[in-house]
Amino acid sequence: MSVRVYNTLTRKKEEFVPLTPGHVRIYACGVTVYDLSHVGHARSAMVFDVIQRYFRFKGYRVTFVRNFTDVEDKIIRRANAEGVLAAELSERYVQAFREDMAAIGVAPADVEPKATEHIPEMVALIERLVTKGFAYTVDGDVYFEIRRFPPYGRLSGKNLDELLAGARVEVDERKRDPRDFALWKSSKPGEPAWPSPWGPGRPGWHIECSAMAMKYLGESFDIHGGGEDLIFPHHECEIAQSEADTGRPLARYWLHNGMVTFRAEKMSKSLGNILSIREFVKRHDPDAFRLFVLGTHYRHPIEWSEERVQESARAVERLTRLIHDVQTFWSGAGGDSTLPDELRTFRTRFVAALDDDFNTPQALGVLFELSHVLYEYAEHASVDAGARAAVIVGVQEMTNLMRVLGFLERGYEPSGAPPEIERLVQERGQARARHDWRHADQLRDEIQGRGFSVEDTPSGPRVTRRSA
Repeated sequence: MSVRVYNTLTRKKEEFVPLTPGHVRIYACGVTVYDLSHVGHARSAMVFDVIQRYFRFKGYRVTFVRNFTDVEDKIIRRANAEGVLAAELSERYVQAFREDMAAIGVAPADVEPKATEHIPEMVALIERLVTKGFAYTVDGDVYFEIRRFPPYGRLSGKNLDELLAGARVEVDERKRDPRDFALWKSSKPGEPAWPSPWGPGRPGWHIECSAMAMKYLGESFDIHGGGEDLIFPHHECEIAQSEADTGRPLARYWLHNGMVTFRAEKMSKSLGNILSIREFVKRHDPDAFRLFVLGTHYRHPIEWSEERVQESARAVERLTRLIHDVQTFWSGAGGDSTLPDELRTFRTRFVAALDDDFNTPQALGVLFELSHVLYEYAEHASVDAGARAAVIVGVQEMTNLMRVLGFLERGYEPSGAPPEIERLVQERGQARARHDWRHADQLRDEIQGRGFSVEDTPSGPRVTRRSA
């Protein structure tokens, strides 16, 4: 069965067909690095972590890009307030984000570009838009003229004539239309700046993702995603400037996750109602948060609840206790390694759930049903060799499926492993989950050939650098 996804652009579920057979290219908008990331950021990161994991599990080659916005008004204001360079501040929070993702078991993206490292690509894109008549200059600033792009509003469903200046669009009487958005901003005192044909300045927010996405994934790619708060204006503007330049669809499918809310308000730094990832992991098991997040369909909002996270922790403990018991008491017990017929249907149902627009609540339901059956086997395992063998092989199956959802990854310590090693380890885990042992062994050999060893543990793969 093929994967079906809900496309924000068409407002319906569609069969997923990659532009290049066997290769899925995904771009997910990352964080603006001016502060520690919160659980709202963690939800979006986990959603796309599961999506890219599942495509790999299905046997696709995946190129996953997640960016860092490291030049923006908030970064500049905070850097000035702290008396440090904007680049120093942003790099501090880039590293913090990576540490936080590792703490909650979110795998690194294949490419993690920073906006400031792609200024030439942005300038070139803006130049093309000016040349083609989609953008105009005013005193060193460059604006995109939205009336020159009639499809503007298609993604968000907004009518051009009803739009007011949206979020992050500064009202400026010099603009031809108050809804036109900035592609390039002329430099002001105390701000970082780069040279351009229009004078020193810095890029607007929206142009960053278009330039980086097209550099690493091409003019058209498969999936573009992020939180639903990015639909307008950010993704709407990305479509306009990218497609005005290329004449081709930027992305075929647009996927957006719902927000984490706190007392019916979106969790955000501006409202002061956030819980940082670092604070969360001090209080809760990261897998409990993953269960809390995946227990709601990714397109729906989640109301933050300490009580529900605690319930999730108890549910995770029930799954991991069974894994621990098998590892502790029956490791190497032998017996029939064939999955009993009663347990074969669970994988089929699990895959069917995720094929349906990544329905993680249903997939989790399958896992808990499987665990219930395994606990019944476990009651007789001490005296019944057949039951014991069923528990051992059944727990391995459950472990493999849990890892498709990103569970049991928090124990992974890269020990200085570069991103390409981490990606090989993740790909090996997906191959093991598919029971593709030959490919898994090939990946293990490649990891070893690059100077690292990988050990499979109950809490996930552990990577260590091999001694010379």
